[in-house]
Order: sequence, then C-alpha cells, then structure tokens
Amino acid sequence: MLDRRTMMTGAGAALGIAISARSYAQIKGANDRLRVAVVGVNGRGQAHMSAFAKQPNVEITHLVDCDSAVLAKRAAAFAAKGNARIKTEADYRRLLDKKAVDIVTVATPDHWHAKLAIDAMDSGRHCYIEKPIGIAPAEGEALIAAQKRTGRTLQVGNQQRSSRETQQLRTMIQAGELGDVYEAQTWYANNRKSIGNGKEVAPPAELNWDMWQGPRPRGSYRSNLVHYNWHWFWKYGTGEICNNAMHELDVARWLMGVTYPKTVSARGARRFYQGDDWEMYDSLALDLIYDNDRAIRWNGQSCNGQLTYGRGRGVLLLGTKGSAVVDRNGFELYDLAGKSIRQVTAPNSSETTGTVGEGALDVYHAANFLDVIRGRSNQLASPIAEGHISTTLCHLGNMAYRTKSVLTVDPTTGKPTSAEAMKLWSVDYQPGWEVKA
Repeated sequence: MLDRRTMMTGAGAALGIAISARSYAQIKGANDRLRVAVVGVNGRGQAHMSAFAKQPNVEITHLVDCDSAVLAKRAAAFAAKGNARIKTEADYRRLLDKKAVDIVTVATPDHWHAKLAIDAMDSGRHCYIEKPIGIAPAEGEALIAAQKRTGRTLQVGNQQRSSRETQQLRTMIQAGELGDVYEAQTWYANNRKSIGNGKEVAPPAELNWDMWQGPRPRGSYRSNLVHYNWHWFWKYGTGEICNNAMHELDVARWLMGVTYPKTVSARGARRFYQGDDWEMYDSLALDLIYDNDRAIRWNGQSCNGQLTYGRGRGVLLLGTKGSAVVDRNGFELYDLAGKSIRQVTAPNSSETTGTVGEGALDVYHAANFLDVIRGRSNQLASPIAEGHISTTLCHLGNMAYRTKSVLTVDPTTGKPTSAEAMKLWSVDYQPGWEVKA
C-alpha cells in the first residue's frame, strides 16, 4: 500500500504506477469490463452508484467513505440489489496501488474533489468528478495540468450537458432561431432550514475526522457540520453558488457561447435564521457582464422556495427573435410576445433540488464518459477545461460577495484584477496534503 508520503511527494513512484496502469489497460483491451470505485457515498455518491451500475459491461467494485456507518449502510443496500462482491475501503489511497479499479468517481465534500481526482489520475485511473471541481480556482488549474500530464479521461459532473433536449436547444440557438441571445437569467430556489448552533465535541466513533478534513488545515469537530452543513462554512464549502448555481451558469454560458465575463458583482446576505452557525449568504444575486453588454444573472434563494416559471431551478434565455426556458427536464420556446410556441419534454425526469439529485441525466453523463474511455467517442460532454471555467464563475461570485466589490476580470484567464480578491484564488492546506498539479 502507498503510504501518505509516497502519495504526496513520490512523483516518480506515482508516474510508475500510472504507466503500469496504462499498460495494463492496453493489455485488457478497450471494450473489456470497466471497474469503478465510488468515493464518498453519503449523498451524490448514491447517484454515481446508480448511474454506473446501469451501464453495460461496468462493475462497481469498491465503495469508499471515511464514515464507517455510512459505508456499511450503502454497501449492504448495494449488495441487496445483487452486488454481493462489493468491497469497501475507509481510505481511498488503498485503491491506488491495485489493478482492480479502472475508474474513480468523486462525490466527497468540495474540499476533497481536486486532491482525490489528481491522485486518481496519477495512479492511472480515469476520473469522474462532482462539481464544483475544487474549493478555489487554483485547484481547477491544477486539475487541468494533471489531466494533460497523465492523459486520463476526466469528466466533470455537469450532467445537463448530456441532456438530449438541452443539446437540441443549443443546436437551435446556433442556427439563429432565438436571434442574438443577449441575456440569460438563471435561478435556484429551496427551503432549507436553520442549521442551529453546534458545539465543539469529539467526533463520532464511526467518523475518521482526520481523513474527512483531508487537505484542509486541521480543526475541531463541530456537532452540526457533518454530513451536509459543511456547505455553509468557508473552510470546507463553497456556498449555494458552487453547490447549485454552477449547473445553471454552466448551461447558460454553454448555450450563449461565452467564457469569462468582464465584470462580476454579487449582492447577498444571510436573511433567514440569523444567529445560527451558517457563515454564508442564503440569498444571492449575481451579475456576470460580458462584451456587448451581454449578461448572465443568477438569483439564488436557499431558504425561499418560490418557483420561477414553475421550476425550482432553470435558465431563461432572452434573444432578439424569441426566448427559451430550459431545465433538466426539457425546454419551452416563446415568441417576442411571450407566447409559448413549442415545448420539448424529456422522456425520463431528473431530480432538480434534492441533495442526491439522481436522474436520467446521470446515466447519460456516465455513458458519455465511458464511451470516451472506450474510444467510441472523442467528445466529453463536460471536460475539465469547461468545468474549470464554470466553477471559476461561481468562485468569482463568492469573491465579489466576500470583498464587497465589483470585480474586473481578465477575460482570458478569469482572474480578477483586485489584489484582495486574488487572495481567495487559492487556499492553505494541511502540510503533506497539498493539491499539486
């Protein structure tokens, strides 16, 4: 087994493992059974398990989690569905010196995404990584470099890019059916409750707290942090904007054909349950302004579940010839008078606001990833370069909010010109657990 020092600093050893795994993959053949390890199985990992289990000639061989109670529960449920050979690991590093895994999927908290994906690719594995791709933009840069260096396939979990209906709408927009699409309005609405006021206590016996913290500097366990409320603490989370806005911002800029904006502004506050431990905004209005005054806007309401166009999340595209509303389950076209002229609905629905978010799009997105690995397609639905841009838009929103300023952005790199904002471009790490390209 690789020890921590080998994993963190042994570039030569890691390269040797990667070469060995590549050679092994070539010997096996491109169309043989692919074996998958899912890391982080409390929330989105369940969607990964379901989506990959439905793929032909694919076997989920390992589940990994640092909470032994969660791990045992998921393994038992998976075995009960006929997957009796499933193996479990508490430490993902034990996978990386074995030939029994071809693919690692990452569904851990945000602060683990980049570290896990880079270690997986360095060991020769292909990787499917949840959004956001990292806790800071510098981690996205490291992921791009690592993918190029290793040549592994890396898919980002922006599953709406695999929607047949959204792809159809994109083709129509490119053909000019909406004219010049000059603005996208995006939104997310939920009815989250207070997280209360936790206490510093000993971590539960079933949780490896040191492993859970991973790359982040060590700190005390808090009773209301794990398994979900870490989203609302700056040390581990990235807020609702990275948690959910990334999906709609990604769709909006993909359909509009834009990358980084000229300016970024954000107005937000903690408006509900003030006085609990939630560190971030629960309401945020984001404006991304591009050349020719084109705009992408996001309205995030974590604690107010009011629907927009009957949807808890979605994208409205405004064009000079008409408009469109699109979400994970289809789209609707409108003329300039606001009259509905066409509706396209997906035959199979996908979850929109649940924490697991399982649906048909996960299956399509996993299939696209596997097709690229097997050489049946050369086009990933959401490659890391695209995932980095969309994640960075969200980080820029957080930067604007935290610095209380309008950011001017370099449209080629996404970096803000503000020195204060650039302090948030990267984060500190626990010594020995750094994220490196």
